[in-house]
Amino acid sequence: MTRQKLYAVAAGCCLALLLTGCESDLSAKSSFPESSRGVVYQTGVKDQQTIFGKGGLFGGDDKELQDGIGGGGGLGVNAYLWRASLDTISFMPLSSADPFGGVIITDWYSTAESPNERFKVTVYILDRRLRADGIRVTAFKQNLDTVNQWIAVPLSPKVTADLENAILAKARELRVAREGE
Repeated sequence: MTRQKLYAVAAGCCLALLLTGCESDLSAKSSFPESSRGVVYQTGVKDQQTIFGKGGLFGGDDKELQDGIGGGGGLGVNAYLWRASLDTISFMPLSSADPFGGVIITDWYSTAESPNERFKVTVYILDRRLRADGIRVTAFKQNLDTVNQWIAVPLSPKVTADLENAILAKARELRVAREGE
């Protein structure tokens, strides 16, 4: 017998042993579990909650959207706050925008009138409801010194408060325009 035939027979025997070891009784009666880790399913069906919330990946139901709770369109945050934030800082270039996490980060922006100073803004949308405490803005300012190095300059808290108020006012306008309240 040649070496190749010997290997083929050995491989066939190994395969036969593996297949007989995998034998299972497919005729056994199976049923849906009535409990899992101590949780008893009342209807015999597991609760359909997901990591994406009640509405799943693509948003909540119509009742939640009317109440201002739902994000709509699969957003993880309030749709009015999201749109208002983008509209309010639309003059600045965007570096990153995460609608599921609710974070908008702009790139550095400077005006033609004052090229020696630049600004950067980060907007955090913290809630799926349209609330005043559902948004937080952080702003940064840098000035160019005499050796062409950018130096961080503290901004007054009024700047971030004004940005937050502008976003909230725009969000209210968007909600009134859509729902007529």
